[in-house]
Amino acid sequence: MTQKGTLLSFRPDIKVVDATIRDGGLVNNFYFEDDFVRELYKTNIKAGVDYMEFGYKASKELFNVNEFGDWKFCDESSIRRIVGDNDTDLKIAVMADVGRTDYKNDIIDKKDSVIDIIRIATYINTIPAAVEMIEYCHAKGYETSINIMAISTSNTGDIEQALELLGQSNVDVFYIVDSYGSMYPEQIRTISEMYIRIAEKYGKKVGIHAHNNQQTAFANTIEATACGVSYLDATMLGMGRGAGNCALEALLGFLKNPKYNIIPALKFVQTKMLELKKQGLVWGYDIPYLLTGLLNQHPRTAIAKIAENDTDYTSFYRDIWDREN
Repeated sequence: MTQKGTLLSFRPDIKVVDATIRDGGLVNNFYFEDDFVRELYKTNIKAGVDYMEFGYKASKELFNVNEFGDWKFCDESSIRRIVGDNDTDLKIAVMADVGRTDYKNDIIDKKDSVIDIIRIATYINTIPAAVEMIEYCHAKGYETSINIMAISTSNTGDIEQALELLGQSNVDVFYIVDSYGSMYPEQIRTISEMYIRIAEKYGKKVGIHAHNNQQTAFANTIEATACGVSYLDATMLGMGRGAGNCALEALLGFLKNPKYNIIPALKFVQTKMLELKKQGLVWGYDIPYLLTGLLNQHPRTAIAKIAENDTDYTSFYRDIWDREN
């Protein structure tokens, strides 16, 4: 597949998606103060960001509302408290996990909602349920994306079959999701080409959501961009579960479309993100994340290791290696 664009050009089809509140919420159980969320919203508008993901549409039957902040549930009233009627070009996104969202009750008609896109997260073995959610949300009037998680653990044939099924649905965007931060740019190029080939067959777009376990989130994102992937997820200062994500400020600095402006992002990092670090929130690259990434494992064991301040990396590597072999 021919590379699309160069380092000195921009593609007008690119869409930048800020996932700070959603993926970053996994660091602090979604307890972001309204002032933080409101300033991020204003910053994204100034920076030219296309979509802002506010959090999850999680079921209140499955998750205790007293154990999480508002952005675990993204009630309409909570989002409107921040954005009003959102009379801007910035679109509002939320994520809905297959099996963890009471979507038939909690996702209302688009005409009554300030939300623009529902990002449906699924694993390869729950694609039929994901298709049902796609069609429900599409019928309600929303844009939709499908985020197939942990694709590094699935074989190519299964992914291709899933994309063919999804291509026949009303979904708008296929997302490449490197949940374990285990993939390298060469692998991202190969899988981007497959996603794009099937997406173009059905008139869909392709996005990428990268994790930074091996410090490749930014590299993988721009590699996917070069292949023609157009929806690019990132977070402020890379905030996200475990090792975090592609840094939004880095992505804005890379993209050459003059609509994107890195200065508001830098100001937000300076005034808001550094304060979160001072408060003791922990995310970003660390050796245990590197090791789970290398072995293509979920980072939950690394998260626990870091929380214990345990720096016996060789023992940790031996333990998780034994689980694999």
